[in-house]
Amino acid sequence: GQGRLDHGQRGRRGHGHRAHTAPSARRPSHTHRHTVLREAVMSGNGYVIDNWGLLVALLMVAVAALVSELMRISIGKTLMWSAIRALVQLCVMGVIIGYVIRSNNPWLVFGVIAVMLVAAVQITLSRAKGIPKGLAGPVLLSLVITMLLMISLVTELVVRPHPWYAPQLVVPGNTVSALAVGLSRFYESMNERRDEVDTLLALGATPWEAARPSIVSSIRLGLLPTTASLASCGIVTIPGMMAGQVIAGGDPLNAAKYQFVVFAAIAALTLVADALIMTMTYRTCFTDKDQYKPPEDR
Repeated sequence: GQGRLDHGQRGRRGHGHRAHTAPSARRPSHTHRHTVLREAVMSGNGYVIDNWGLLVALLMVAVAALVSELMRISIGKTLMWSAIRALVQLCVMGVIIGYVIRSNNPWLVFGVIAVMLVAAVQITLSRAKGIPKGLAGPVLLSLVITMLLMISLVTELVVRPHPWYAPQLVVPGNTVSALAVGLSRFYESMNERRDEVDTLLALGATPWEAARPSIVSSIRLGLLPTTASLASCGIVTIPGMMAGQVIAGGDPLNAAKYQFVVFAAIAALTLVADALIMTMTYRTCFTDKDQYKPPEDR
């Protein structure tokens, strides 16, 4: 009987203890909620940006556009349209890439790359100023070669994903701006050096030797933003890719490693792309008889 009584007392005490702790379990403390949120972020869940967040971001651009109009800079409409276009393009690309990742189909991966390469050619030619017609082929070839180098060297030797065509990693390198700047600078320099080029050709220089100063200056100008980013990242600024991964809940050190790989690849591939496009296009400034061709005849 005593054993049954002790058992009952222990059961009542246990029941009372559970009844006392149940409200606490149902209502986690403020500190506990912050701990769970921090663990969720560091595990990769990150913070979700809702439609209100996107609206606030657009309002920031709208305020900047309004200030531009008040100062009569006349770039407000362009700024606002570019922001809306960027939002739509990024969201559409996010949906497409999400579908490609879920499907895990290599043909879809290469299809997305092909579309992005064609768009990159169109953007490069539209941004470059003062260039002759018929450069779509050389620009496309330069982008394809740099894309193949990105896949074969950076993706497969540095990251080594499984499968090798992992959609998260197989994306074109950021060489469009460098190509546009390089092409614009090359033809501008050749027009400015017209008399010098004629003199060099008259003294027996080859077209390559006459065009070399313009080629060098265009490649340097195309690489200038990349070298500036390499020198300042991590101290002056936190690059966008690294910041995005950290905000999304990724490990900061791993995000820094990925950011460095991306910067190193962009720097190397930008130089390769500029060198390729200059090699394929410098002859457009010369005739078949190795004479200088003025801009109106190109």
